[in-house]
Amino acid sequence: MSNIIYHITTKEEWIIAQVNDYYETPSLAMEGFIHCSTANQVQDVLERYFAGKTNLVKLVIATDLLSNELKCELAPSVNEEFPHVFGTLNLDAVVEVVEL
Repeated sequence: MSNIIYHITTKEEWIIAQVNDYYETPSLAMEGFIHCSTANQVQDVLERYFAGKTNLVKLVIATDLLSNELKCELAPSVNEEFPHVFGTLNLDAVVEVVEL
């Protein structure tokens, strides 16, 4: 069984990813990785960064299908480790897209 992580994005960004055949975020260019969450972190991330936003989707990502490196790193602002994908997200690693 795959380990699963999650990434929240907009429906529009997901459509762009399907056209490009990969997914990326502004954080990839600025910080070098795509922010992800574990199942237990998703709700807090939604409340912290996406409050009041609509047209969101949750990407369900199988970590063993990732083409790029995955590392868990400490986020000092909340003193918690989060999964980070170091590179673009290959679409075949996204095993489900859940509308929020």
